[in-house]
Amino acid sequence: MRAVLVVNPQATSTTAAGRDVLAHALASELKLDVVETQYWGHAAETARAAVEDGVDLVIAHGGDGTVNEVVNGMFAADAASRAMPTLGVVPGGSANVFARALGLPRDPVEATHRLLRAVAERRSRSVGLGRADNRWFTFNAGVGWDAEVVAEVERLRSRGREVTPALYARTALACYFRMARSEPRISVQVGDEAAIEQLHSVFVSNTDPWTYLGSHPVRMSPGTSFDTGLGVFALRSMRMYPVLRQVVEMLRGRAKPHERSSFRRADVAHLRVTCTEPLRLQVDGDCLGERSVVEFFSVPDALRVAV
Repeated sequence: MRAVLVVNPQATSTTAAGRDVLAHALASELKLDVVETQYWGHAAETARAAVEDGVDLVIAHGGDGTVNEVVNGMFAADAASRAMPTLGVVPGGSANVFARALGLPRDPVEATHRLLRAVAERRSRSVGLGRADNRWFTFNAGVGWDAEVVAEVERLRSRGREVTPALYARTALACYFRMARSEPRISVQVGDEAAIEQLHSVFVSNTDPWTYLGSHPVRMSPGTSFDTGLGVFALRSMRMYPVLRQVVEMLRGRAKPHERSSFRRADVAHLRVTCTEPLRLQVDGDCLGERSVVEFFSVPDALRVAV
């Protein structure tokens, strides 16, 4: 079986020695090429070339951003006459939300052994994906608060700050106080329903948990999985008590609808988010800049993943 291992050497929990061990283990069972990414977009380029070359397995070793790049590269390939390769994931980031949602081990060595067993036994599962306009996402996307947090954490990381759950929590709090003074600028239309207006932030889930704070899962859309449509959660109010109540319930795994302060939908095939002025969009923890309109789609059975 031909495989390409796409490695992000800048990922939080990867080391040169660890990468060598993983590559050696994979090469013992696979006809393996290893590519270490050198710049943003390199993982996508590598995955696209792998699909066009007829590779059987594309393995992403890095964080959720690396996985997202690889997935988008695979779907960008001009390979209509070829079967899409299976995706393999070896976690190497800090949160690894996609891998954890699939039930994969967080330890890279254990994950590699699990991947090799899956390949030997031809074991894989079909996974639905989300799409924000033309960008695919594996586990979440959002417009508003979460995108502001992602953008600020990216800025801090570029200045040398270590990305930790504590940094995310502090940044989320700072962004909340800034946004709490703003007027609601977002409307959401789910399918053919009437648009819901006067919203502050929209969170779109492709699976649950939506993300993690360290070891704590954030359960925003408990009814959402890789086998359903998208989960949608939006804030009608940024007042402290309603927001704090929602956050506590999410961390306890008891997310509940509170119609006065939030809006929820489950198993959504399509939604349209419109902003009265451009707001930031994030997908899988990657800020894509500002948008005035975003179309979200659920794409069932989009990809096969070795598990």
